[in-house]
Amino acid sequence: MTQEELFASAIGIKSPWFITSIDLDLKLGVLNIFVDFEKGSTFAYTDWSTGEKGSYKAYDTIPKNWRHMNFFQYRCFLHAFIPRVKLDNGKVRQIKASWEGTSSGFTLLFEAFILQLVKAMPVHQVCQMIGTYDAKLWKLLHSYRKQVLAQADYSEVENIGMDETAARRGHDYVSLVVDLDEKKTIFVTEGKSNEVVKEFSQDLIQHKGDPENIKNVSCDMSPAFIKGVEDNLPNADIVFDKFHIIKLINKAVDEVRKEENKSNPILKGSKYLFLKNNENLTKKQEKQLEKLIMSNANLKTFKALRIREAFQQIYTHCYDIQTFELLLKQWYFWATHCRITQIIEVAKTIKKHWTGIINWAKKRISNGILEGFNSIFQAAKGKARGYKKTETIKTIIYILTGKLDFSIVNPFCATHSVL
Repeated sequence: MTQEELFASAIGIKSPWFITSIDLDLKLGVLNIFVDFEKGSTFAYTDWSTGEKGSYKAYDTIPKNWRHMNFFQYRCFLHAFIPRVKLDNGKVRQIKASWEGTSSGFTLLFEAFILQLVKAMPVHQVCQMIGTYDAKLWKLLHSYRKQVLAQADYSEVENIGMDETAARRGHDYVSLVVDLDEKKTIFVTEGKSNEVVKEFSQDLIQHKGDPENIKNVSCDMSPAFIKGVEDNLPNADIVFDKFHIIKLINKAVDEVRKEENKSNPILKGSKYLFLKNNENLTKKQEKQLEKLIMSNANLKTFKALRIREAFQQIYTHCYDIQTFELLLKQWYFWATHCRITQIIEVAKTIKKHWTGIINWAKKRISNGILEGFNSIFQAAKGKARGYKKTETIKTIIYILTGKLDFSIVNPFCATHSVL
C-alpha cells in the first residue's frame, strides 16, 4: 500500500477520488493533502427543487479546501477541485464530495471531532484549540441541531416535565420540556409564560406527536404553566413537582428565621442550618445546630423546621395514595394551626393545588431530571462566561441534554469515537 493509498483509507476517500500528493510543511506545522478525481468520472446529483436525479460528467471545477483531523501534531488540510455538473434543464450545480462536512471548510470527521469537544468545553475554547472563529463554529452547531431535530419523532411522548432556567443576567429565562421516559430535552423556547406550552404543542405536532397523547405533566405551581397545560394539553394530568413545593416551604422557614433573628441574636449566621437537610450539614454546621438545640430557646424557627421535615417525610413514607393523602391532611392541619404566619400561608398554597400534589402518589414523576439538566446548563454557561443569544442557548442545551443523534447527519458520529 502506497503512502497515498494509506492516507486515502484513513480519511475515507474512495473512487473516483484519489490522493495525488502529500506535502508536509514542517516550518508551518501543516500537512496538505491534494485530491483529484479520475478523468471521465460521472457524479450523481439530485436537484431538490425539481426532484430531478441523474449522473453527470464534470462541466467545470472550482478549488476548495477543508480542515481535517490533525495527524499527530500537524494541522491537516484537504485540497481538491470540485466538479460542477450541468443538469438536463441547463442549470449548473456543484456536487458534494463524500468527505465534505455540513459546514463550509470542514470534513465530516473533523466535524464529528468538534461535536465531541463542545460537550466537554466552551465553544470559544474549542475555537482556540482548532484555530477557527466562534461565529463559524456556532453556525455549524446550529445547523446540526436543526437537521437532527427536523427528523425527531415525538409520537411516543406521553410524560413530560417543564421548568424554566435563567438564560442571561437579570430576568431572562428559557423554558425546557423534557421527555421524562427518554430522559432528554425535546423542546426549548424563550420565556416562561403560558405561551411556552402552546409553542410546545405546536412543535409536538410538527414532530409526529399529538398534544392529546400527553398523559402527565410535571411542573411547578406557576399559574402560566398551569393555564398553558389546561389550554393546550387536554388529556394531561398536572403533577406538581415535590422539589418546588419543598422549596416554597424552605422559603417560608427562612422568612421565619429572618424575622426571629431581629429579636434573637442566637440565630445569627444560621441560615443554612435550616435550609439544608441534616445529612447535608457540614461538621461545623452540625455542631452549630446542636448548640442551638442545647440552648433550649423556644424558637419558632425550630418549629417551622420540624414542619418542613414532616412534609418531606410524607414522600419518604408514602406507600399508596390513601396513605399519602392521609399524611398530607394531618400535615396540613398541623401547619395551619401552628400560629406561624409564613407556614400557614404556604399550607394554604398547597391546599389550593391539592389535586396536583396528590397526583404525585399516583404518577410518581418529578422534575428531578430537569433540575439536573439546569445544573448542567448553568455550569456550561459559567465556563463560557455567559451566552448572549437565545439561539446559542437553545443549541447548547440541546447538545448537552437532548441526546441528539448526530449520526443522522454525520456517519462518523456513530461509527467510532474520534477523541
